[in-house]
Amino acid sequence: MAVRAVVIGGSSGMGKAVARHIVEAGGEVLICSRSEEKLAQAKAFIGGSRELAVSVQCLDNTDEGAVQSLFESLPVGKYNALIVTALGKAVHGGFLSLETAKVKELFDGKVWGPWYCAKYGAPRLADGGAIVFVSGVLNRRPGMNCSPLGAANGAVEALTRSLALELGPRLRVNCLSPGFVDTERFDHLAPERRSLMLEATADSLPLKTVGEPSVIGEALYFLATNKFTTGVILDVDGGHQIRQYAMPNDLYAKVKAMGEEEKPNGTL
Repeated sequence: MAVRAVVIGGSSGMGKAVARHIVEAGGEVLICSRSEEKLAQAKAFIGGSRELAVSVQCLDNTDEGAVQSLFESLPVGKYNALIVTALGKAVHGGFLSLETAKVKELFDGKVWGPWYCAKYGAPRLADGGAIVFVSGVLNRRPGMNCSPLGAANGAVEALTRSLALELGPRLRVNCLSPGFVDTERFDHLAPERRSLMLEATADSLPLKTVGEPSVIGEALYFLATNKFTTGVILDVDGGHQIRQYAMPNDLYAKVKAMGEEEKPNGTL
C-alpha cells in the first residue's frame, strides 16, 4: 500500500528527504513548515515529475490551535503516516547560565510541537498507520552545554514508547534518533567553520562520515512502513553511541598537524 504522509518540517533537511523518498516510491505527501518560500522550493525538489503528489501547508507546529485546525481539515483516513521532523531552534550553553525562556522555546518546538501533532493527527490517520518522531543522540550520549537538547530528546523518546502502547494496535509509533546530519540547519555558519565542524565530527565516528539527509529519509520511511515495528528508538548515527571522544576545534587542528604516532590517546 502506498504511503500517504503528513510531514511536519517537510520543507528542509530530513523531512524533505523522507517526503521525496515517499513520492519516489509512489506515495503522496502533505508537507508543512512555517515558510511559504521554502515550501514552494521543496515541492519542486520532492515532486519532480510527480509534483501533483505533493501538497503544501504553512504551519507553526508550536501553535496548538493551528495544528488542531490543520488536522481537522483533513479527511479521516486519507493519510496513513504522520512524520514529525520539525525540531525547532537548538539551544546550547551552560546549564546554570542559560536563559530559561530560550530553553522553553526549544521545548515548544522539540516536545510540544510533536505532542500537538500526535494528539490531533492520530484520530485522522487510517487504521494500520504510523507516527514517527525524531529525537537525537544527546539524551543517551550527553554533550557539554547540551542539557536542553538532551532533556527534550529524552521526552520525545518517552512519548514514543507511551503512545506505542496507548495508540496500538491501530497505530504504530516509532522514533528516529539521528546523529550529526549535514542539513540546511548549518547554512548560517561560515564555510570554513562548517567544513572543519563536519570534518572533526566525521573523524570521531567509526564510519568516518557524517549523515546525509537521504540516508535519514530511508530510515524514516522504514519506521513509517514496517508493520512489525512499534515503540522503537532507531539509532541512525554513524556509530555515535560508541564513538571516541570528540575534541575542541583548536585541539583538533593541532592533532591533525601531528604525525600518527604523536596523537594523544582517546581523543578521536
